[in-house]
Amino acid sequence: MTYGDYLDGKPTVITAALTGGVHGKEAHPDLPEAPEEIASAAAACEAAGASVLHLHARRENGERAFSAERFQEIDDAVRDATDDAVLQHSTGGTAAPDALRHEPLRTDPAPEMASLDMGPLNRYDRLTSENTRELVASLHAAMKERDIKPELEVFNDGHLNESLAILDDLDEPQYLNFLFGGGTTSPPHPRNLINRVEALPEGVEFNVIGFGPHQLPMTTQSLLLGGHVRVGLEDNRYYERGELATNEQLVARTARIAEELGRPVATPEETRELLGLRGR
Repeated sequence: MTYGDYLDGKPTVITAALTGGVHGKEAHPDLPEAPEEIASAAAACEAAGASVLHLHARRENGERAFSAERFQEIDDAVRDATDDAVLQHSTGGTAAPDALRHEPLRTDPAPEMASLDMGPLNRYDRLTSENTRELVASLHAAMKERDIKPELEVFNDGHLNESLAILDDLDEPQYLNFLFGGGTTSPPHPRNLINRVEALPEGVEFNVIGFGPHQLPMTTQSLLLGGHVRVGLEDNRYYERGELATNEQLVARTARIAEELGRPVATPEETRELLGLRGR
């Protein structure tokens, strides 16, 4: 992906991260947690332009859930509520035992995509995720076995090194997700995103996340560099300063900006062709 791809009007994939696994309704009263809430948000986001739905599971009390059974409930509800969007499961697990991290890959059918954290990271004051090479390799092997496309989660330059080291083991096109924010995430600056993109071999696709107030500028820059974008309440609760957002609003704004910049929004069918997915 390059600036030339932007000039050529290559379609852009919009991913909607609906829920997340850390903050809950105490941070945003309309954050979807129950399967029917997630399904309703998914349908609205698909209609607004999202072709990929990034899914986390929550227990009935709002706490993070990892079980395949809970993901199955959510998948069934989302598939009933949407037309053709790509389902992507999170395998991230801040402070979660490694044994639970495979659970989101065991639904029937398997999700078309899943996230794959590429190294250690800290979240807030007391939460950390080791993401050892052994765990990353085992999750990757499980994804291969079930024909699940991995999205490599690159929180910092060390994770980029880890990702580049396994590119030859991935089906083309390889798909990397660059995250920008605080903590062990890369500092959100346009120069840092440009450096990331320039480090990628030809043919590798990339996606961009900006946490909090960095969501809008960093994802817009991704559009200009020929990349894809992820928005949603997992990453950012606000539409503008002091105004809480909905998932649908964040997707709709991104779709509008993409179209105005000459990047048509990819349909689910185009997304599958761009990323080499097996189909829903």
